[in-house]
Amino acid sequence: MENLKDKAKIYALKNAVEHGGSAVAGAVLNSLFAEGLEKSEIKNVMPVINEVLEEVNSMSEDKQEELLAEHSTEISHREVREGLPELPDVPKSGVVMRIAPSPSGPLHLPHAINLSLNYDFVKEYGGKLYVRIEDTNPETVYPKAYKMIESEANWLTNSEIEIVVQSDRIDLYYDYAKKLIEKNAAYICSCAPEDFKTKYAELKENCPCRNNDKKENLMRWGKMLSEDSKTNYKSGEVVLRFKTPEKYEGMKNPNPAMRDFSLARINETKHPRQGKKYRVWPLMNLAVTVDDIELGMTHIIRGKDHRDNAKRQEMIFEIFGKKYPWVFFLGFLNFTGFEFSTRKMRADIEEGKYSGWDDPALPTVASLKKQGYKPEAFWKFAEHVGLSATDKKMDKEDFFEVLDRFNRE
Repeated sequence: MENLKDKAKIYALKNAVEHGGSAVAGAVLNSLFAEGLEKSEIKNVMPVINEVLEEVNSMSEDKQEELLAEHSTEISHREVREGLPELPDVPKSGVVMRIAPSPSGPLHLPHAINLSLNYDFVKEYGGKLYVRIEDTNPETVYPKAYKMIESEANWLTNSEIEIVVQSDRIDLYYDYAKKLIEKNAAYICSCAPEDFKTKYAELKENCPCRNNDKKENLMRWGKMLSEDSKTNYKSGEVVLRFKTPEKYEGMKNPNPAMRDFSLARINETKHPRQGKKYRVWPLMNLAVTVDDIELGMTHIIRGKDHRDNAKRQEMIFEIFGKKYPWVFFLGFLNFTGFEFSTRKMRADIEEGKYSGWDDPALPTVASLKKQGYKPEAFWKFAEHVGLSATDKKMDKEDFFEVLDRFNRE
C-alpha cells in the first residue's frame, strides 16, 4: 500500500481518540482493509503498525485529538458503517443509558440528536433510558423547562423513558457525601478558593484542611447543613472536596483537574422547585456519580469535553467499589447558522423577536415538531451520525436536507 505508515497513523489516532487514548492493532488493520490492504500482506505490515501504535499510544489524548483533526479528511469514506455500531459488555438485561439536560430552557437540536442516539441503542439492546434533569444550580433554572423537557423527551422516544430530577434526590447526595467523609475520601475545605488554587493546587501542595481527621470533617459537614444562622457556615466559606487518592498521586496528580476537586458548596439562593429546603448543593461530579451508581448505568455517551469529569467520577466509583460504565466520548457536531443558547433564545422571545419556543426560526424540539418533523427522522439522523470522536461541521442547509430526507422516509 502507498503511504502505509501515514494511513496507519491516521487510523491509529482515530481508534485512540475513540477509546480513551489507546489504539489497538485490529482496529487499524480493519481500516486499512477498507483502503485496499490485502490479508496476505498482514505479516509484512504488522511491524509498521506496531511501530505506529507505540508512537500514538505514547501521546497525550489532547495531542492525539490535535493530530487527528489535522488529518480527518484523509479517512476513507469506504469505512462507512451500516446501522448502529456494536456496544461492548452488554448485559442480558439490556443497557441502561441516560442523557442529562439542564433546565435552563427546553430541548433543542443537539439534545434531540443525543437523546435519539441513546434511544436507538436502548431499542437495539433493550433496557432503560433515563432523562436526568440536572437542576442543582438554583440560579440557572428556568421553571417552565421541567414540563417542556419531559413532554419533548417523551415525544422523541414514544414515552419509553424515565424522568429523574436531581433536586428531588438531594438527601441521597448528602448520604454519599457523608460516606465519602467517613471513608476519608473527602474533606471540608475552608481555604479561600483563590488561595487553594494558587497556594496549593498549582504548586501541587496539600492545603491545611486536607489533614483534618474524620471527626473534624463530620463536624464541619454538620455546620454546612445546619440551619442555625449563629453557628453554621455561610455561602462561600467552605466546600466539600474529594481527596484524590495517593494511588493517583493526590495533589501531585499531573492533571490539575484531578487535584482535590470540589463536590458540594453552600448556595442559599431560592430554588424554583425546592424553595429554601436545602442550603448545600452538590456539584456535578458528586451528583452525576451518585446517580450513575444508583441507577445502574452500563453505557454512557457524552461529549469529549467531559473527559476530565469522567476520570473524576471513575475515581469516586472506585471508592465505593463499583465498576465504572463503558463510556464513549463524542466529537463535536458543530452546526453553523443556528443559535443554541437557551438564555439568548429566551431573551429574544421576551423582547418579541420570536413568537415563542416553537417559533419556526428556532432550533428547538418544539419548533421542529410544529414544523411536521417526526421522531423517527431524528432516530435516523442520530444513526446516520453514529458514534464518532471526530469533530464535524454541518451547516443549516445541509442539516435540513438530510433531516427532510429521513422525514420523508
